[in-house]
Amino acid sequence: MPPEESQSRALPVIPSVQFSSTVASGTGPRLDGAARRMKFPGKKLLPLLVFILSCLSILRLLKIAITTTTTTSHSSPRAAALSSSIQQECSSSECSEVQSNAPGVESGPRKTVANSAFLIPKEFVFLSNLITNIAPCNLLVFGLQTQYLNLSSINAGGITVFLEDDPYKISLNKADSNGTRVYKVKYQVPAKKAYKLLKHARENPVCAPSTSLLQQSSCKLALRNLPQEVYQLKWDVVVVDGPIGDAPEAPGRMSTIYTASILARSGKTTNVVVHDVHRMIEKWFSWEFLCEENLVSAKGRFWNFRISNQSNDTRFCSSETVRIE
Repeated sequence: MPPEESQSRALPVIPSVQFSSTVASGTGPRLDGAARRMKFPGKKLLPLLVFILSCLSILRLLKIAITTTTTTSHSSPRAAALSSSIQQECSSSECSEVQSNAPGVESGPRKTVANSAFLIPKEFVFLSNLITNIAPCNLLVFGLQTQYLNLSSINAGGITVFLEDDPYKISLNKADSNGTRVYKVKYQVPAKKAYKLLKHARENPVCAPSTSLLQQSSCKLALRNLPQEVYQLKWDVVVVDGPIGDAPEAPGRMSTIYTASILARSGKTTNVVVHDVHRMIEKWFSWEFLCEENLVSAKGRFWNFRISNQSNDTRFCSSETVRIE
């Protein structure tokens, strides 16, 4: 008989298969699908990019507009007080001489001193040397800064007169010499009217240098209510560094340059020194009324014009003036 088979057979060995966690969990296919869903077509992404860039541009323009408005409001604190009158005048009470103690002078926080440009060292040396070479002399200065008070010390034995429209500057810079006087004046014409005044001067014979006394002139550029001392003395040096003229609404230097040119032509020989000639108004009016042929020296932002007695001339400049249209 055939031998009996054992009822218990050995089971075949099945190799163990290890499934990775990715396959086992079934997440592989889902990740591939998510990756495919995150790939946006270029045509859909472009409008979104344009929208983001447009928003950023608008925000930047708003920031620039706000910054510009803030800067302008701080640079011309007296703009609201300016009159639209074309005549440069100061009332009799405001042309009174300011003494050393200066009782009742306005004080308080003012922006003009901080905004006004001080002389750089080479400019101060240039002006000091000019005064030293002819001192003692008659020195007239439109504007007032601490540095300019040193000029009165250099001009010892001479006469130094300052004309200033800012009470705060006057309170900070008090004259302490018998030969130095500080007068408070008022300028009413804003710098933005410069071109209209230049056109008026070119078209009206009353503005010619052969005109009568400044106090009787009907030229809109003439300063007619300055202290009497300004009209009576013959000036050796006239410095134009005022009014501030640093914004369209701030008082400009149109009338001070014109008046300086008339005062210079009423004397023998006068040096007219204009500061801030890098600015358009100072440059235009200097060329127009002080003339290129009279320019003898320059340093930094200073131009020095030497003008002889030409009270009988009918024109300011012998050469043709460049037209400014």
